[in-house]
Amino acid sequence: MNNKILELKNIKREFKMGSEIVRALKDVSFEVATGEFVTIMGASGSGKTTLLNMLGCLDKQSDGVYLLDGVDVGKLSRNELAHLRNNKIGFVFQSYNLLPRTSALENVELPLMYNRSIKTTDRKERAIRALEAVNLADRQDHKPNQLSGGQQQRVAIARALINEPVMILADEATGNLDTKASFSIMALLQELNQNHGKTIVFVTHEPDIAEFSSRTITLKDGRIIKDHINENKKNAKEALAALPADD
Repeated sequence: MNNKILELKNIKREFKMGSEIVRALKDVSFEVATGEFVTIMGASGSGKTTLLNMLGCLDKQSDGVYLLDGVDVGKLSRNELAHLRNNKIGFVFQSYNLLPRTSALENVELPLMYNRSIKTTDRKERAIRALEAVNLADRQDHKPNQLSGGQQQRVAIARALINEPVMILADEATGNLDTKASFSIMALLQELNQNHGKTIVFVTHEPDIAEFSSRTITLKDGRIIKDHINENKKNAKEALAALPADD
C-alpha cells in the first residue's frame, strides 16, 4: 500500500487497574492509505475507543509502532503530540462540541484562533470556504440553537477541515442523528473523500453506516477479527434520496 497516512505495527495498550492489568488492544496492525475511507467497528468493550484515542494522538500505545503521516508518534513529547494533533487531524465528535453562543463561522474559526501566523481576514476566508465545502455558507451567522442536529454536525465537519488535516477522525459522528440526517452526513463525507481526496477514519457501532465506507475494520476484545474491502459500498446520496418523504 503506497502513501500510507496511518501505519500500526503490533500495537498493544495496557492499563493498570488496581492489581489487575487490562489489555485493551492486543497486537493490532493495519495501514490506511491516503484517500481511503475506513470504518472501525466494534461493540462496547471491543477496544475501539482506546484505538480512537491513540489514532488521535490523545493517548500512546504501551508497545508497538504507530506512524502518522510518516511520524513515529510514540517518540513524541506531549507538546509535539499536541502540535501533530492540531496540524494533522480534524476531529468530528458525536456531540458536535460547538460553542452555544457563537456563530457557525466563529465556531469554525476556533482552531485557528491561537495561530498568530494567520491574519484575521485569512482566518475568516478559510472558515467561509470550509462552510461552503459542507454546504452551509448561508448559515454562517446562525448560532447552534438555530441549526438542526445535522447542520450542527456539518459545522463541526467544517471546523475539522479548516486546518487542512491529512485525516478526518470521526467518532460516532451520526450517533445523535436520525436516519435522514445520518445519511446526509455520510453523503457529505463520501463527497469529501471522493471529490476532495480526504482520508477519513470513521468509528461507529452501526453496520448500516459502515456500508458507506470503502473498507471496514472490526474489533473484538482488543483484536482485529476482520478487515475487508466493502465490495458493495452504498452511495449515501442515493440512499438519502430513496428515503420516504417527510409527512
